[in-house]
Amino acid sequence: MIKNIIFDFGGVLIDWNPLHLYNRYFLGDEAKARWFIDNICTMEWNVQMDAGKPFADGIRELTALHPEWADAIAAYRARWQEMIGGPIPGMTDVVHQLKDAGYHVFGLSNWSWETLSTIIDDYPVIKELEGVVISGLEYVIKPQPEIYRLLLDRYRLKADESVFIDDNLANVQGAEAVGIHGLLFTGPEMLKEEFKKLHIM
Repeated sequence: MIKNIIFDFGGVLIDWNPLHLYNRYFLGDEAKARWFIDNICTMEWNVQMDAGKPFADGIRELTALHPEWADAIAAYRARWQEMIGGPIPGMTDVVHQLKDAGYHVFGLSNWSWETLSTIIDDYPVIKELEGVVISGLEYVIKPQPEIYRLLLDRYRLKADESVFIDDNLANVQGAEAVGIHGLLFTGPEMLKEEFKKLHIM
């Protein structure tokens, strides 16, 4: 029986997307913004900071490789909050409904604490969670099995009684590899349908 629901943050509870910033930075040129994220400030590069590397080090190293993009690279940290689009619509209500129904709710996110700490108080839904594990504080990231086991051990959860929700398939598969039921998030309505299949709520 499912007792615990574990949420990713970015893309599930919080709308984090570098395009929000770089569409503005490149004056509405979405193709250029996408190229920059795909080729310069990539998700693979960002993961280093999610795993605990200071942004100052990441920015310096990347600028040395691409000096012609120095200003745009610096904006990744200096204007970081412009990547945040607000809460994912409907998801705060989902968390409340789960708690009202007696489920335990937790968070497991790949995120630099250097940046997450600057906005976490703006999202009361995070304070509704009974416990969280943040990669930037633990120096281990999804989909490495250690981070899922860390959450299970820290909060004394059983894997087969837990569901993990993430918008990244690799992270969902990482949860499943340690025995947690994984759900790939595409929106709150989809999530409610998946909950029905699992007899949740």
